[in-house]
Amino acid sequence: MATVIGGASGGSSPSIFIFLERSTMKTPATFYHAGCPVCVEAEHQIAEALDPDRYEVELVHLGEQKDRIAAAEAAGVKSVPALVINGAPFHINFGAPMSALKS
Repeated sequence: MATVIGGASGGSSPSIFIFLERSTMKTPATFYHAGCPVCVEAEHQIAEALDPDRYEVELVHLGEQKDRIAAAEAAGVKSVPALVINGAPFHINFGAPMSALKS
């Protein structure tokens, strides 16, 4: 987005200044977990360490939100805890395989 400010420069043509505004879009980051001790610790250490000015963090407890399992798998999550940042999955330690969450 740009803001245009114009004004006369003393000559025959006005001077125009364009200021580019920094994008306010945050990078999506989804932290998937199952509520196990490994997952909870990873949530506290990693998900909460992300800069809230840069990342829009969503915490998803797959043990309680089983309807989100398919979306997690589609994002490439193979086990939890996992953090998906801007569509790229990052597996953190190992708490449980996705198959354990489906039962």
